[in-house]
Amino acid sequence: MTETKTAIITGSTSGIGLGIAEALTGAGYNVMLNGFGDAGEIEAIRAGLAKRTGTEVGYHGADMSEPEEIAALVDHTRSEFGRIDIVVPNAGIQVVSPVEDFPPEKWDLLMRINLFSVFHLTRLVFPEMKARKWGRIVCIASAHGLVASPYKSAYVAAKHGVIGFVKTVALEGATFGITANSICPGYVLTPLVEKQIPDTAKARGITEEEVKRDVLLAAQPTKEFVGVEQIGALAAFLCSDAASQMTGTALPVDGGWTAQ
Repeated sequence: MTETKTAIITGSTSGIGLGIAEALTGAGYNVMLNGFGDAGEIEAIRAGLAKRTGTEVGYHGADMSEPEEIAALVDHTRSEFGRIDIVVPNAGIQVVSPVEDFPPEKWDLLMRINLFSVFHLTRLVFPEMKARKWGRIVCIASAHGLVASPYKSAYVAAKHGVIGFVKTVALEGATFGITANSICPGYVLTPLVEKQIPDTAKARGITEEEVKRDVLLAAQPTKEFVGVEQIGALAAFLCSDAASQMTGTALPVDGGWTAQ
């Protein structure tokens, strides 16, 4: 068993989660990857991270919509690494629809993945963090946890919920050396964002290029997508001892979106 600190990062086989995995392994942490995708590609990602950084990198394919599978992910991580010091709940899905047409089953699925999984993962690791007097919970919320957009009622509700949950956990962990913070990215050109572009175009009756220019980046005064490496760098900082007095925060990385 290792004495190196270990992080679970959900939804980390691509996009923001993978960027955070790159940053945390680069900072010397062991990482348990999680997510869906081609088995061969995931193994190449896992092996590549381990080789480049000299850390230990594992993988577990738990479905974040299922509490039993989240528990299996936690058990597997403890079995492989002997400890869990950091959790980065990042897994998420998006559904774009007018509220009156929002499919109830899609609402429920989004809530289970984007919000409920954050609770289940945190509750399972919190006793260990309290006993060790050290822990880092870094939730990937969204600028949509601070402000709203049309046609994203479930996502906006879930991300607001994440931020509220994190504030409460920060208070409960404050005397145990545990910090809990939310990172609130603006638009990052990840597979999740790319997937919602056609739905947004259909809902608004515009082209996909117009969605990028006039809907997504219109919200960000810098007119640039946020980079996954920027989110990763902030996550790594929040896991460091330099950030030990930062807790209960919701930190926008959004090109100025929420400053308006």
